[in-house]
Amino acid sequence: MAAILTSLLFISQLYFTMAKTETQPYRVIKTEKEFEIRLYPSATMATVSMNVSSYKELSGAGFKKLASYIFGGNDANKSIAMTSPVHMDIENSKSSMSFVMPADYNKDDLPKPNDPSVIINKTAEEYVAAIKFGGYADDDDIKKYATKLEGALKASGIEYYGNFRFLGYNAPYQFIGRRNEIIVSVRWN
Repeated sequence: MAAILTSLLFISQLYFTMAKTETQPYRVIKTEKEFEIRLYPSATMATVSMNVSSYKELSGAGFKKLASYIFGGNDANKSIAMTSPVHMDIENSKSSMSFVMPADYNKDDLPKPNDPSVIINKTAEEYVAAIKFGGYADDDDIKKYATKLEGALKASGIEYYGNFRFLGYNAPYQFIGRRNEIIVSVRWN
């Protein structure tokens, strides 16, 4: 019986790992040993800001507000497909979480959120440096990989600016093949 349950769990994980979720597009500009330089085009996002200072505090409460919006908590009672990654900008006093909206939507044709703390915005095109890591992320991982990315950028002479941000790609129930990233804006010609 245990072997059957283990097999079913493994098969379900493979299915969810392979299931197609729209992912925010980007173009790799340069690949280094520890990081990539990417160009992200402008994207439409649903964002919530909260007076919290950690991944632990932001992940549950922020996700709940944004998930409510895309699962019908809007003036059209319309469901919007989940995409990846989830963006988190964690600062000392105010942090934000954003869901990338599917590419077939723009800021003007999305339904209005019922929760006024959910803001629809359009990001500017930007160059970023990105470092990847696996597993379930926590505050220690985010700090560790941000520090690692910062050191690699300094060693490479690449100028960065702004906050180091977290990108999470997987649903909480996905155990296998998890993908996380830390990104930061860079000056690139």
